[in-house]
Amino acid sequence: MIRLPALSAAALFLALSAPAWAADPLTDAIQAAYPPYRAALSLTNGKDQAEAAAALAQARQAWADLQARHARNVPVPYQRDATVAATLADVAVVYDKAAGQVQAGNLTAAHNTLEQVRDLLAALRQRNGVVVYSDHMNAFHEVMEHVVVDGPKQLADAPGALALLAQVGALDHLTQRLRSQASPALLGDADFTALLGKVEESVAALKQALLKQDLPAARDAVTKIKGPYSRLFRKYG
Repeated sequence: MIRLPALSAAALFLALSAPAWAADPLTDAIQAAYPPYRAALSLTNGKDQAEAAAALAQARQAWADLQARHARNVPVPYQRDATVAATLADVAVVYDKAAGQVQAGNLTAAHNTLEQVRDLLAALRQRNGVVVYSDHMNAFHEVMEHVVVDGPKQLADAPGALALLAQVGALDHLTQRLRSQASPALLGDADFTALLGKVEESVAALKQALLKQDLPAARDAVTKIKGPYSRLFRKYG
């Protein structure tokens, strides 16, 4: 499981104040509730139980407000999906479980539990033909996990390095999608373009090291993939 670094108070404010992108009313509401979720996900990766509990309380309240507005009033394009209310309830259950884990002081377990929210919401959108920028971030994250977790083992020999190069090729494509699918508003945001640029640089460095068959450089580059993505996800994921 990829761990996201904890947020400082200033970074938490930025995460909570990041804008949502308007679409249909339910997607828009989910996007508005997502920044506090990201904050809770990041803070449960740290060691401050009080900060994690406070962030999670904000995320739970945002979700409760969303359920109150939309669980029985499902808009287009979700109106034919009979699972919407159940999915919204499932997310609330995940939040409740994570809150109990935070209260017990088990932040690692809470972090792992909260990962399920991302999967539930992505599946909901996919069933209904809705795509938001978070879906491109999630696709990158999925391949990145394999690269970061499996990469050091694959770099033990040449055949493994070739297998890793194939994964990095997919990651490189998904990196390009992070830019091509970004909205004009995001591309006009200097912080976004700077953070995305760091992601692009990290993937390019790993790809070049593998193409040159420079295994020591590739091992170093693998360790530098997660950080730039985590910083981009923290504010814009």
